[in-house]
Amino acid sequence: MWIPTEHEKYGVVIAGFRGTVPHGLSLEIGDTVQILEKCDGWYRGFALKNPNLKGIFPSNYIHLKNACVKNKGQFEMVVPTEDSVITEMTSTLRDWGTMWKQLYVRNEGDLFHRLWHIMNEILDLRRQVLVGHLTHDRMKDVKRHITARLDWGNEQLGLDLVPRKEYAMVDPEEISITELYRLMEHRHRKKDTPVQVSSHHLFVQMKSLMCSNLGEELEVIFSLFDSKENRPISERFFLKLNRNGLPKCPEKPERHCSLFVDLGTSELRKDIYITVHIIRIGRMGAGEKKNACNVQYRRPFGCAVLSIADLLAGDTKDDLILKVYMCNTESDWYQIHENIIKKLNARYNLTGSNAGLAVSLQLLHGDIEQIRREYTSMFTHGVSITRKLGFSNIIMPGEMRNDLYITMERGEFDKGGKSVARNVEVTMLIVDSAGQILKDFVSFGSGEPPATEFHSFVLYHNNSPRWAELLKLPIPVDKFRGAHLRFEFRHCSTKEKGEKKLFGFSFVPLMQENGRTLPDGTHELIVHKCEENVSLQDASRYLKFPFSKGLGNNHPALKTTKESFWITSFLCSTKLTQNGDMLDLLKWRVHPEKIAGCLSKLKEIDGSEIVKFLQDTLDTLFGILDENSQKYGSHVFDCLVHIINMLQDSKFHHFKPVMDTYIESHFAGALAYRDLIKVLKWHVDRITEVERQTHNQEVLKAQEYIFKYIVQSRKLFSLATGGQNEEEFCCCIQELLMSVRFFLSQETKGTTALSQAQAVFLNSFPAVYSELLKLFDMTEVANLVRDTLGSLPTITNADESLQAVKLQCIGKTVESQLYSSPESRYILLPVVLHHLHVHLQEQKDLILCARILSNIFCLIKKNSSEKSVLEEIDIIVNSLLDILLRTILEITSRPQSAGSAMRLQFQDITGEFVSCLLSLLRQMTDRHYQQLLERFKTRDELRDFLLQIFTVFRILLRPEMFPKDWTVMRLVANNVIITTVLYLSDALRKNFLNESFDYKIWDSYFYLAVIFINQLCLQLEMFTPSKKKKVLEKYGDMRVTMGCEIFSMWQNLGEHKVHFIPALIGPFLEVTLIPQPDLRNVMIPIFHDMMDWEQRRSGNFKQVEAKLIDKLDSLMSEGKGDETYRELFNSILLKKIERETWRESGVSLIATVTRLMERLLDYRDCMKMGDVDGKKIGCTVSLLNFYKTELNKEEMYIRYIHKLHDLHLKAQNFTEAAYTLLLYDELLEWSDRPLREFLNYPMQTEWQRKEYLHLTIIQNFDRGKCWENGIILCRKIAEQYESYYDYRNLSKMRMMEASLYDKIMDQQRLEPEFFRVGFYGKKFPFFLRNKEFVCRGHDYERLEAFQQRMLNEFPHAIAMQHANQPDETIFQAEAQYLQIYAVTPIPESQEVLQREGIPDNIKSFYKVNHIWRFRYDRPFHKGVKDKDNEFKSLWVERTTLILVQSLPGISRWFEVEKREVVEMSPLENAIEVLENKNQQLRTLISQCQTRQMQNINPLTMCLNGVIDAAVNGGVSRYQEAFFVKEYILNHPEDGEKIACLRELMLEQAQILEFGLAVHEKFVPQDMRPLHKKLVDQFFVMKSSLGIQEFAACIQASPVHFPNGSPRVPRNSVPVSMSPEGVRVIPRRSPLSYPAVNRYSSSSLSSQASAEVSNITGQSESSDEVFNMQPSPSTSSLSSTHSASPNVTSSAPSSARGSPLLSDKLKHSRENSCLSPRERPCSAIYPNPSEPSQRIVFNHIGDGALPRSDPNLSGPEKAVNSTPSSWSLDSGKEARNMSESGKLMSPPVPPRPMQTASPARHITSVSPSPAGRSPMKGTVQSFTPSPVDYHSSGLISNSPVLSGSYSSGISSLSRCSTSETSGFETQINEHLVPISNCNASEEPVRKESKTPPPYSVYERTLRRPVPLPHSLSIPIPSDPPALPPKPLLVRPNNLENSSKRTEQVPRPRPLPRKVSQL
Repeated sequence: MWIPTEHEKYGVVIAGFRGTVPHGLSLEIGDTVQILEKCDGWYRGFALKNPNLKGIFPSNYIHLKNACVKNKGQFEMVVPTEDSVITEMTSTLRDWGTMWKQLYVRNEGDLFHRLWHIMNEILDLRRQVLVGHLTHDRMKDVKRHITARLDWGNEQLGLDLVPRKEYAMVDPEEISITELYRLMEHRHRKKDTPVQVSSHHLFVQMKSLMCSNLGEELEVIFSLFDSKENRPISERFFLKLNRNGLPKCPEKPERHCSLFVDLGTSELRKDIYITVHIIRIGRMGAGEKKNACNVQYRRPFGCAVLSIADLLAGDTKDDLILKVYMCNTESDWYQIHENIIKKLNARYNLTGSNAGLAVSLQLLHGDIEQIRREYTSMFTHGVSITRKLGFSNIIMPGEMRNDLYITMERGEFDKGGKSVARNVEVTMLIVDSAGQILKDFVSFGSGEPPATEFHSFVLYHNNSPRWAELLKLPIPVDKFRGAHLRFEFRHCSTKEKGEKKLFGFSFVPLMQENGRTLPDGTHELIVHKCEENVSLQDASRYLKFPFSKGLGNNHPALKTTKESFWITSFLCSTKLTQNGDMLDLLKWRVHPEKIAGCLSKLKEIDGSEIVKFLQDTLDTLFGILDENSQKYGSHVFDCLVHIINMLQDSKFHHFKPVMDTYIESHFAGALAYRDLIKVLKWHVDRITEVERQTHNQEVLKAQEYIFKYIVQSRKLFSLATGGQNEEEFCCCIQELLMSVRFFLSQETKGTTALSQAQAVFLNSFPAVYSELLKLFDMTEVANLVRDTLGSLPTITNADESLQAVKLQCIGKTVESQLYSSPESRYILLPVVLHHLHVHLQEQKDLILCARILSNIFCLIKKNSSEKSVLEEIDIIVNSLLDILLRTILEITSRPQSAGSAMRLQFQDITGEFVSCLLSLLRQMTDRHYQQLLERFKTRDELRDFLLQIFTVFRILLRPEMFPKDWTVMRLVANNVIITTVLYLSDALRKNFLNESFDYKIWDSYFYLAVIFINQLCLQLEMFTPSKKKKVLEKYGDMRVTMGCEIFSMWQNLGEHKVHFIPALIGPFLEVTLIPQPDLRNVMIPIFHDMMDWEQRRSGNFKQVEAKLIDKLDSLMSEGKGDETYRELFNSILLKKIERETWRESGVSLIATVTRLMERLLDYRDCMKMGDVDGKKIGCTVSLLNFYKTELNKEEMYIRYIHKLHDLHLKAQNFTEAAYTLLLYDELLEWSDRPLREFLNYPMQTEWQRKEYLHLTIIQNFDRGKCWENGIILCRKIAEQYESYYDYRNLSKMRMMEASLYDKIMDQQRLEPEFFRVGFYGKKFPFFLRNKEFVCRGHDYERLEAFQQRMLNEFPHAIAMQHANQPDETIFQAEAQYLQIYAVTPIPESQEVLQREGIPDNIKSFYKVNHIWRFRYDRPFHKGVKDKDNEFKSLWVERTTLILVQSLPGISRWFEVEKREVVEMSPLENAIEVLENKNQQLRTLISQCQTRQMQNINPLTMCLNGVIDAAVNGGVSRYQEAFFVKEYILNHPEDGEKIACLRELMLEQAQILEFGLAVHEKFVPQDMRPLHKKLVDQFFVMKSSLGIQEFAACIQASPVHFPNGSPRVPRNSVPVSMSPEGVRVIPRRSPLSYPAVNRYSSSSLSSQASAEVSNITGQSESSDEVFNMQPSPSTSSLSSTHSASPNVTSSAPSSARGSPLLSDKLKHSRENSCLSPRERPCSAIYPNPSEPSQRIVFNHIGDGALPRSDPNLSGPEKAVNSTPSSWSLDSGKEARNMSESGKLMSPPVPPRPMQTASPARHITSVSPSPAGRSPMKGTVQSFTPSPVDYHSSGLISNSPVLSGSYSSGISSLSRCSTSETSGFETQINEHLVPISNCNASEEPVRKESKTPPPYSVYERTLRRPVPLPHSLSIPIPSDPPALPPKPLLVRPNNLENSSKRTEQVPRPRPLPRKVSQL
């Protein structure tokens, strides 16, 4: 049975549990769980990370922890009862863990590893805390380390700053907001502001002396030298080196490492130097023999100097090499360091051994204790401490020092009877009073232990030596008295014995007879002569002698001696004094007559001497006061004041506790209070009388300690007498304070002595409170203080410094113990608030005011409901609320200073005042708000207050109000604001509705509410789950609360709602875009309300619509809104308007807005991607068109034009960029209208902007190689220049135009590929979803590259493996499907393509530009399939795609607007194939005749392909299919077509005969056998056609060639193509049907045969296909594409022609994506071209290329395939084709000219493309295009680029080519099976205007599209005459079947003017 748990409430998972049992809860190690119930070893509960999921889990998997339960029951909350630091560590590490992994994913390795180390360190520290074995101090230290690391990690990860108190997190609800702000500010300052360090230390480590020839031991002496004052400032660091230059004791680091301590900041300057003196120990001369002398001397060696400024740049530990210098003369040794510093090069040079000193130096910052903590290893291993000379800047009590510093300066000695000067060595000893030598009290420096005696270095032959050696003598105080120093002088001989002979001595006592020590300074000592054998053991013998020449000795012997010795002494002692006045004062009882003098001299004594004897001095003063107060009372008082004020000095500040201790423990003056009060009152009374207030100010400054003495004295007196004279004492105090109040109440103007005295008193008065509280109760003292502070004048023209001091006094009062008590606080609060109000009103001393207010509110806890607290809040509200609001408004409206310090100060003030306001508002209850609102007497006052507080709240919500990581503070502030707003909204409803409606205050309210909801810190969706949970538990979702309040207030507005329409639409829309479902459900219905009220007011809601659209764009581009919002917006509003009368227009608005959201969401999602891709561009185009066509938002339209332009430039789509910018150019005119500054355009005229746009567009067209377009723009701008007579620019423009012409002729342009792409499925963006597009590929981009690019752009898309139209399931699928294949462009019918003699590099532009139509073919079988001849039933479905805009345009792809499907019968396909082959033959023959071919191979291969195929079967399949009696009887309507086919066969024979004649003329000798073979086979072919002689045929169908070239005469009807693509051939004489020949020849193309063979499994000539040999003209590019491995050839050999390179490329590319089953029949049937006329061959001499169709491109005309024989088996093969599963195609033949395009069964259906492949290869994943294409440069007259012409390639293989001129088939009103063109239509086509390359034409019934029309050329009235064209004649049954609708130019969109844009 499950039992609720009592104590087992909280635990941690210690083993993972999968939860596989019924109701099991899956848990991971480390999860924390809350336990609800237990049963038989199982718990039931939930994991705290997911409280909604409850389940059971084993109890032994859980480690229980102590916890306390809040709100027991269903909603109980468990809080672990562990250390708060542990709790924080646990939760923080959990959050870090997730983010830490993300650092790895984002490749932020450095932070990843650092955070990993910190996390491990925190875990180790956590273990230490959990163990609980730490001492209190150690625990505190560990917590400090933990919190420091937590703060570091939070800062690095961008997490929130955690407020802490004593290392524990604080609950912001448990402390006042001002205290919370201070905690946050403290942590923020600690994080941002480096701590100013006043103490510095220099670490020195001696490494070695690098010298070539040492051989002697050395002494190295370091010290710090002040070159400015020319004196050392530190003791010496002394160490010894061995003969190798290394430290003698390397195992003792303290011997070679030292720390120079207590350097002040003022001593880190460039004129402080580290000096190093090196002394060698050895022979007198460095070059002497080793055995010359056994005695060693200290001799100078060298000196090195380094400025301490060199270390300030970088505190490095790297070794430094110091150069060692030697003085030129030894007599300068004492100042060698000064010479080096001053760079007196003449006095020193480098040592002879070129020595270098290797040292390590490092500057350390912080106090010495901090250094000990941070560099523990340094102190653990050992380091010597080198002090500064004398006391440090701060003298600490208890510091014991008694150091005497002696500097041996110099000496003056005589020669002593010698011829040369002496070598003097000085030995110093310390001798005590008993004559014994004191041992180990001579310190050479900090590195070596003290010694008994010191030997100076020796200067060679110098009777006036200067040493300047500093020694420290740490002599104990007890041995100081009676001791003296003895200096012995010896001459050092350089002879072999090396004797040291004593010749004199000096001495100096350390203490004088009167008890004073040796005074500091330089002393000239007397040198007493003596002999070597004189004994100095008995000191009493010479102590009677005089020792100094300057200490008052007048001994007659002094005048005779000439020898002297100078020393400098300096005493640093806390026990001994050199001051006689001090000694006299301390011994005042001995000389009572000197008391007055001693007291007056006390002020002249140095403070360091006084603090040494502070207690003795105080005892002396109070002793004198007790014994003779009448006489010396005033003097003692003055001395006491002097000492008290002396302790205010920072140097002696630390001695205050010494005085406090003295007062508490040693002070015994029980009667002193009377005299002190009396003298103090006397001074206070005289303040207003005297002019000089210096002494009075000193007295007032010392009042704190005076009161301490008074109070302590009174306590001692009361203790001794049992409390006598209490009333008298109280009266004295009252009188004293009355005198104070009187002097404070005196008003002063300006700065006077009196005001200064008032300031001094106020500054120290608050310190008296605590003393008074020792004698009086809290209320009495509060009243005294209130009266005193209340006496202060409040005049505003007083001294400003005095006003500041008054406020400081108020601040200290608030901070005092007195104010902390509620009783006294209630008494003091009014006077405090009064002064605050005055200062705030004047806006003075705001920093102090803020601090005082913060302190006031810190004492008021949040939930204090005590009566006193409520009354205090009442007082504060009445006194300060208004002024507080005004102050915040004032300081936030000031411009911030540029200085960082001022900016920080500004933020501090603002934050303090804001926290005070928030504290006050949080403390206010219902009663307070009610009283506040009742206080306003008029509605205007209330209005002003509400506007003011709403404005302040908006300021508080600014992001910059608090640092970004202060989320805790922001949430508290928001909680206070929303609570206050809820209170004030009632006042708004009651006072400002109906008749008293006030728009401004309501607008301010709504504006505040919107800003509140939109705050970043309230967007819980961005928080981590744990943070979100904490916020929701503490505050809930405040956005929803405020949203409900907005809705409620909106509903209360009633008819006044119209005032806020449309102003509030944008703000409310921003609120609804927040992804909070509840908030959206509340706020979206407001839009319905707005629509309703707008409808009532104006009859429509255009304003609502306009505002919604404008704001949506800006808000969604900022990342707001999502798909869910779009659906919710749509559904809620549609539901709301169901019953409205304006429902229809409402639905329209909602639909428009919803569609805009779709596009904006797509745009935003696309823009998130890094690189520019088609998706980004397409999305921008979609949005641009939407703004233009549906919304008519001109400014947004122009903005997106420029965004699209920038995208194109980034993607290097220069042509598209030019077209895009043209859209803006069209909106402008050539006028002088001024335009405002817009986007990146300056303010300029419309003409200037249009000129700039034209030049930019021309530049982009140039870069995109679209030079023809650039030329037209050049002409337009040139016209403008010419009209303004701006010939300079006109010249430049003409030259630019000329350069563009040159580029057209000289530079190569690649013709792009075009691809049809279908996007199916719901996962695509709206602008792509279930639509098909045609895309213009990049240069060199083939199908495989394009499909890979599309897959990269849509990585989740699935490639469709067929070309069929998808069904509905694909459309509705929750996926992405891509269908891709290539399509062929159909150029518009343009004159340039019809003219002869135009170079291909000109025509190539018109073939791939301004393309609206594209097509592809699909084969299929209709009816019963004939197994013997499939061509009888093989039809072709030709699909034409018509785009919404022509390519290229503003995008690389455009949507397919319309699809037209034409079915071509087998007979029509045969006609087209033969026409194409005939045209190819004509072109090649013509090129050969005009010598355009570099070799004859292409013609040879084409002839061989046609003739050889005919011999081996040829076109017999067509004969079998169409010339049999059965077909003719069954298809009487095809009579004309059969005749046409027969005419084409005959025409082909004529062309072949003439071609062979031309071939014979040009064929090289080595190919003659092949030519002979062709001639023989041609006669066989003629016989198969039943042709005996050409004469009869020519009569029947006259075809001849001028100049020997076959040609149709002008009066005949040549092979041509109607606009509908129907082939028309006149029948001049009926041709009898020949018997069916069963040769192997066939006119089927190899491709067609291959397709058939793939289906039927037959292969008639596959061996020939795959064994063909490439010709010399085969392009190397043809090998780059492979075909399906299933490719075989069943084509009759006569049908196989020669492939062009482009066709090879095309076929392999197309076939690579489709499975053989899906390949289209365009592989069998050619794509027809649709020329309006056919041009007959011109004479050879006219230089024009021969062609049959003026609409065909150059390469198409270069190679055209024509069947050379007939076959009647095609029907059977065609029937078999539909039964086969796979299509095989042989290598692709050259691309033919398309001369016929029969249009059959025109329907508008979706395309079902398929493809083919010429060679073996694998089947690709994408559906290829069934059409092929070739690039502009691949013309057949190039032997390299013409392709591979080889035998065995059928002439029909071009059945899928469609590089043809513009073909446009319109759906007729009545669809008929066969359509043709009326011959009468021809003149109309001749008169049709030729559009420019990129002019935009609209087809009939097509909506206008916003494409550029700026580039269009005015249509000439008289177009240039076209070359002669043959008439088209069709049989009657074809003439009227369908008529082509006359082509109408696309209307140009009227230019719309942009207002000021």
